[in-house]
Amino acid sequence: MREYIKWDDQPQSLQHFAESAVRAYEIATTPPMAPVLLSLDAELQENPIRDPDSLRIPKLSKMVPPQADSGAVAELAKMLVVAEAPVLVCDRLARTGAGMKHLVELAETLQCAVVDDGGRMNFPTHHPLNHTFERGVLRQADLVVGLETKDLWATVNQFTDRIERTSRPTGKQGVKLASLGTNDYLIRSNYQGFARYQGVDLAIGGDGESSLPALIEAVKRLVDDGRKSAYQARGKKLASAQLAALDRFRSRATAGWDSSPISVPRMCMEVYNQIKDEDWSLVGTSTGNNWPRMLWSMDKPHRWNGGSGGGGVGYTLPASIGAALANKAHGRLTVSLGGDGDFMFAPGALWTAAHHNIPILYIVLNNRAWHQEYMYLLNMAGRHGRGVDKVHIGTTLIDPNIDYATVAKGFGVHGEGPISDPAELAPALKRALAVVKSGQPALVDVVSEPR
Repeated sequence: MREYIKWDDQPQSLQHFAESAVRAYEIATTPPMAPVLLSLDAELQENPIRDPDSLRIPKLSKMVPPQADSGAVAELAKMLVVAEAPVLVCDRLARTGAGMKHLVELAETLQCAVVDDGGRMNFPTHHPLNHTFERGVLRQADLVVGLETKDLWATVNQFTDRIERTSRPTGKQGVKLASLGTNDYLIRSNYQGFARYQGVDLAIGGDGESSLPALIEAVKRLVDDGRKSAYQARGKKLASAQLAALDRFRSRATAGWDSSPISVPRMCMEVYNQIKDEDWSLVGTSTGNNWPRMLWSMDKPHRWNGGSGGGGVGYTLPASIGAALANKAHGRLTVSLGGDGDFMFAPGALWTAAHHNIPILYIVLNNRAWHQEYMYLLNMAGRHGRGVDKVHIGTTLIDPNIDYATVAKGFGVHGEGPISDPAELAPALKRALAVVKSGQPALVDVVSEPR
């Protein structure tokens, strides 16, 4: 396990265990946050406590996240202030609700575009400066700043592996790059979570969220009235472009609106129409489904808990139930949109939700395949000039089709579907939500279009 985690220990005594447990918590929750492991000897657990008065639980220290160097922050502020078209790119930036607040303040001070890679809920989706899915701003940028980005290379380069693997820079020649974050503090050779190397003009080590207030103050000190006027003009152009992009998203979403299987945008909007007036929290989406972030108004930190950081490992269902348990204490309505292939890894997690009365509305996007793999094989067949008559083998979930609503009922969870008629979707969602609001989990099986 050692090369896949942040820290590990195997305590040799009960006192050693008490100290290591506190140390483990401090290490795990100090940015960059990552899992830790305590391996507990069976005999140590089973033997009687011979001298309980000698044992103590150490004081848990309040950990202060590491902030960026003040000189480096001042240098980054100068770069941002003089740039004509700066872009802020964020990924795993907002650890708490303060992260979103600070990022909004920085963006509005500069009136610059923000691209949110979605590792966390970093920036409101309908904010006028949000240009996440219309990346023309990156082509025009003269400065790109990565804030806790795990893959800055992918942001500033276009990559394709269709037929041949090629890549080229996204932006114009001479664009300056800077980074602020803690990614370089936690590099493991086996885990390979650090993505492709991207050289930058200024690399600053420090927790992004904790360093933003100092960066904001440094920027404000340098912004005079003349720059404010220029920034306001820049902001108006960005806001106009963002509204036009939202109109394009909505127009694209109408394609195949009444088709069967049900289109993914229609499914997403049917869900949103049912929950938009609630205090909702989206805690999972199937790989590649960006429609909620494109169409839904996500304006609070708990609206979205970020991507999985990986795919093809059955993450969504069990992780969503864990998030729903956390949301239960806040009275939030928890929703998750998971793929059918992902669901097949750990369907038994539904029993946990039923057993512990964890309310969650879980939507299965049932396209009857591990469709990412299916599409890949289609492309490889084309690349090698082969037929496509066998690409379904090992990649599709048909013959027989799986009834996920019945599977859910077997675990004690309310099930609706399979639903292939879009006219039946809203009533099914309404029934399922009534169950969730009563404090129980519910699943809706939606037979959806391929990607």
